[in-house]
Amino acid sequence: MKYGHIIDEDKIIDEVIVSYFKEPKSYTTENMCEINSHGGVLIVKKILEICLKNGAKLAEPGEFTKKAFLNGRIDLIQAESVIDIINAKSEKEVKTGINQLEGFLSNKLKEIKEDILDVMVKIDVNIDYPEYDVEEIEKQEIHSMLLNVKEKLKKLEKSFDSGKILKEGIKTAIIGTPNAGKSSLLNAILREDRAIVTEYEGTTRDTIEEFVSINGIPLKLIDTAGIRNAKDEVEKIGIEKAKKIAQEADLIIAIFDGAKDWKKDDYLILNMVKGKKSIVLLNKIDIAKDIENKERVLRKYSNNVIKISALHKIGIEEISDYIKKLFEEEEINLDNEIIVTNIRQKNLMQQAIQNLSEAENTLLNNMPIDIIAIFINKMLENLGEITGDSPSEEIINEIFSKFCLGK
Repeated sequence: MKYGHIIDEDKIIDEVIVSYFKEPKSYTTENMCEINSHGGVLIVKKILEICLKNGAKLAEPGEFTKKAFLNGRIDLIQAESVIDIINAKSEKEVKTGINQLEGFLSNKLKEIKEDILDVMVKIDVNIDYPEYDVEEIEKQEIHSMLLNVKEKLKKLEKSFDSGKILKEGIKTAIIGTPNAGKSSLLNAILREDRAIVTEYEGTTRDTIEEFVSINGIPLKLIDTAGIRNAKDEVEKIGIEKAKKIAQEADLIIAIFDGAKDWKKDDYLILNMVKGKKSIVLLNKIDIAKDIENKERVLRKYSNNVIKISALHKIGIEEISDYIKKLFEEEEINLDNEIIVTNIRQKNLMQQAIQNLSEAENTLLNNMPIDIIAIFINKMLENLGEITGDSPSEEIINEIFSKFCLGK
């Protein structure tokens, strides 16, 4: 590390430290240097202009990580984990990204490929030297290997459900009749006035979406239009959209007005909750009437009933506890787990499982061993594409185009 000044046309621009990394001990495995200057956009911009004037060029999106991959320092899974860490919206997502960067998934796939290759060596011997009478033994070994590999790949593929939740958040629909307190609830959970709250019904005509982390669990909160028998065409569209979102949601938070007599629309909402993972809220308990009877009705539709006041932020912490109970124990417990979060990786795993099934079928139908080998080799190719053993230029460009400049 060297201390000194950046000078341009005999003028001191800034006082800096320059760090020099000699190949191969750098991020890209190439010779590199970093300039640490004082903060501030103007200073950094000026130093960058001087570097460009003296022959440097701006990095393309992801170019440094791309060089690290092409130079063999990291594989494609690890390269993709870099962008996952940058875009992470919760601590759990960061943890998963770091696990991938450290090679958890890469090592697991390496282990699976070694299981396959141990058997493929014997298959190749059988194909090249058919005079040796080892076919029956090998078919038993192949079948055992395929069952073992299928179990491991299926487990990784299934982990994508948790990975999707980590990246996109638990899709959470807040539904209720107009003025039940949906927007007040959204504001209370977010701890900011994100949605407009008025005494007039039908204020929310479209959805409002916000991302929030509750107890480390990522939620994509969607405040929807109040559900009722509306005559206004615009409101009707919003209500239909609310129903569709509720149908597709991972979690429904249904909120009911405890200060009003319930109508047919309230029971429509309760029926939407049936069979769904849900939390049911009895709101406005500070001014509610007939509260015990209403709570009794709600418990017929859901075990997760909470009495709250969204306006006065009573019971909001209890909602967080219920969400933690519903999801942390099931979908996204990351302790000692390898989680697949990338759709490209999942699709290739599915292709590998498909080729594995084809190999099983040929085996069970007593097909020649060289036919079985075709599907096993295809499976190896699929797994190799995940880690980037022989990726196409098109795939590489697509992956690294998603990176920010300078990374």
